[in-house]
Amino acid sequence: MRLEPALARATPNLESLARSTGALRGIKRVVLALGLGVGLASTLPPVHALPLFPIALGGLIWLIAGARSPGSAFATGFWFGFGFFLAGLYWLGFALMTDAERYGWLVAPAVIGIAGGLALFHAVGALLLYLLRLDGLWRVLAFALIWSGLEWLRGHILTGFPWNLAGSTFALSDAMVQLSALLGAYGQSLVMVFAGALAALLGESRSRRRALAVPGLLVILVAVWLGGTVRLALAPPPDIKADGPYLRIVQPNIAQSVKWRSDRRDEIVARHIALSLQPSTRPLDLVVWPEAAMPFVIDEDPSVLSFLTRELPAGATLITGAPRRAQDSAGAWQVWNSLQVVSAERGLIATYDKHHLVPFGEYVPLRSLLDLDKITPGSLDFSAGPGPRTLAFDGLPPVSPSICYEAIFPDGVVAPEGPRPAWLLNLTNDGWFGVSSGPYQHLASARLRAVEQGIPLVRAANTGVSAVIDSYGRIVHRLPLGAEGVIDANLPEPAVSAPPFARFGGWPWSAMMIAGTAMILFRRIRYRLERKRTMSL
Repeated sequence: MRLEPALARATPNLESLARSTGALRGIKRVVLALGLGVGLASTLPPVHALPLFPIALGGLIWLIAGARSPGSAFATGFWFGFGFFLAGLYWLGFALMTDAERYGWLVAPAVIGIAGGLALFHAVGALLLYLLRLDGLWRVLAFALIWSGLEWLRGHILTGFPWNLAGSTFALSDAMVQLSALLGAYGQSLVMVFAGALAALLGESRSRRRALAVPGLLVILVAVWLGGTVRLALAPPPDIKADGPYLRIVQPNIAQSVKWRSDRRDEIVARHIALSLQPSTRPLDLVVWPEAAMPFVIDEDPSVLSFLTRELPAGATLITGAPRRAQDSAGAWQVWNSLQVVSAERGLIATYDKHHLVPFGEYVPLRSLLDLDKITPGSLDFSAGPGPRTLAFDGLPPVSPSICYEAIFPDGVVAPEGPRPAWLLNLTNDGWFGVSSGPYQHLASARLRAVEQGIPLVRAANTGVSAVIDSYGRIVHRLPLGAEGVIDANLPEPAVSAPPFARFGGWPWSAMMIAGTAMILFRRIRYRLERKRTMSL
């Protein structure tokens, strides 16, 4: 069956569907908006129901176009966003259930509240699109620009939360994510949302507009895939053997419910050491433990450091997550969520403090007004470190570390100044989120950082998913979620030259946003002038 005749026969039905969709009112509109949001969330890892991507975006545009008032458009965007974030972030409730006695009652209010707060971004986007009063391809372009701009805003306002950007939907394909090397995650979202939103043109009454929908979507997707395929074909094989450092990632798979129990500390330390000392095919240069691997401060007692150095594989350096504390000049204690580097010969040789803290997880915003405790153990809020930095120590290439969700920030994993790191390191503890979609979404975001920077990423996760990812985003080795084990691997090499995003940052995306916005404004001004001229005749 040829595509064009099939579309021609379906056109009257699609036009009718678009009109009836836009005409929905009351609870039917709310339910459909919610369903479309949930459908878009289903395109994210690990489900990857990609056919729902254009359906969800096209359906949302039909609903906004048919709204009777700005308030209706705002509400439509809100319910769409609420469905998207509720289905995409449900696993946040699992973190509260690790201490159900204290926080179990907060699961529903917290998840609903977070979904509702984040849904405001989509509500504002729907309102803006409604007020622009555009149609056809111009409406699709405006939709993509607004979506991408609000994703950027979501990634920066109130410390930022750029989780589940639309571009990460296509993390299923190594080729499709190569676009982020050029445009970054926000630029990739802009292109992909524009492509998916073209489906809305199928409901247009004009045949010339309808004719752009499917070919336009396919051309963009094929172009992105083909460009990524060519880039990967020109890249070294992902399993290339280097003469550089040989590392071991330890994934202990320790349940969050026992992670900070004082009576389990010896068992936790013993499990990390036992996994570290398993036989390897060649001498290890580096052993990597996950975030908060040591449930106590390791640099205050010399005997602890002495014990760790004695138990390390011969000649290996240890990188581990552990809390760190110190007193300020007034004698008050400060606590950091830290990464510490321990050398068998010299003890503690480097430290990195997490700078992008999780609100309510590691500190309580506006603590003087909110009588709440943070979710992580301890009465003190964590302090923020100074920011991204590159660590350099003997025998290993310079590394840019991150802890937990710091890896979801496209512009926050490499220091803006100083030497370019040779690899990225992410320590995390996704045990908070159990067996859910959260750890897979986290991995997909972290993987984009390797593509954007052209630098391999090593990821050590307490319960998974741990992985070694090369500088093109290809997963060379991984340990599944909920497994105990180790990864032994050569450290992949960085790309020969830094990709455009690593060199220019968000400027290519900014240029696209400025150019697209200028085109929309020109269109609006021209429309107003033509309308004024017509009315004066």
